[in-house]
Amino acid sequence: MSGTPRSRLSLYLDLIRWNRPAGWLVCLWPTLSALWVAADGFPGWHLLLVFVLGTCIMRSAGCCVNDVADRDFDRHVKRTAQRPVTTGAVGVKEALAVGAVLALLAFGLALSTNAATIAWSVPALLVAIAYPYAKRLVSMPQTVLGIAFNFGIVLAFAAVQGRVPAVAWWLWLGTMFWVLAYDTEYAMVDRDDDLKIGIKTSAITLGRLDVAAIMLCYLLFLSLWVWALHSRALGVLFYVAIAAALAQALWHWRLIRQRTRAGCFAAFRVNHWLGCTVFAGIAGSYLVRHLQSNG
Repeated sequence: MSGTPRSRLSLYLDLIRWNRPAGWLVCLWPTLSALWVAADGFPGWHLLLVFVLGTCIMRSAGCCVNDVADRDFDRHVKRTAQRPVTTGAVGVKEALAVGAVLALLAFGLALSTNAATIAWSVPALLVAIAYPYAKRLVSMPQTVLGIAFNFGIVLAFAAVQGRVPAVAWWLWLGTMFWVLAYDTEYAMVDRDDDLKIGIKTSAITLGRLDVAAIMLCYLLFLSLWVWALHSRALGVLFYVAIAAALAQALWHWRLIRQRTRAGCFAAFRVNHWLGCTVFAGIAGSYLVRHLQSNG
C-alpha cells in the first residue's frame, strides 16, 4: 500500500464497512418493522435506540469474523482483495479483538431490555459467528445468513412482549426469502471467482435458475408478510407500500437479468430501499391509526 500509513481508526472503519451502510440497513428495516408490530405502534425511544445501535454494532462485529474466516479466499476475489485483514494491515487477533469488543457492546445493549431478549441474543451471536464458515459446507450458505440477519425480528418481539409469538416466526420466514434474494444477487457478482476458489454460494448452486429464483424469493417474502399481518388491519398505506416494494423487485429483475457484475451489485446495494418501503408502510399505518383514534 503506497502513500502515508493509514491510522488504526481508518483501518477499523474499513474493517467494519463503515462506508457501506447497505449491509446493516437490510438488517435494520425488518427489525424495526417487527418492533412496530410487536408494540402495536411506536415502541418507545429506548427500544428504538437499542435496536438501531445493536443492529449496526452486530453487523460490524460480523464483518470482523467474516474477514478473518475468508482472508485466504478474499485475496483471490477482485472486490475483496484489499480488505484490511486480507492485506495484512489488520492482524487476525486484532480483528477478532475488535469484533469481540463490538459483540460485548451489543450484549450490553441487550442487558438493558429483559431476560427473554438476553436469552435469545446468545443463539443470535452463535449463528453470526458460524455463518462465515458455512460457505465451506452448505450449498446455500445464504440460508445461514438469513437465520443470522433475521434474529433481529425474534429479539424485537422478545424485547417488547417477553416472548416470540407465531407472527414473529412468519415474519422471520418471509424475511429469509428476502435475504436469499438479495444475497444471491450479491453472490452473482463474485460467481466466477468463487467457482475458481471453491466457495459454495446460492448463485453457484442455482446456476441458470438464479434470476427466476430471486424473483420467486421476492414474491414469497412480500406474500408471507402480507399473510402474517393481514389480521392487524394495517390499512391501505401498508398495501401501497407492498405494491411499491413489488415494483422495486421488478426493477431488480431489469438489473440482474443479464447477470452482469455491475447490474447485480447495483441491485444488491439498493435492496435496503425495498425493506425501508415495507417499514414505512407499517410505521405509517400505525401512525394513521394513532392519529385517527386521537382525532
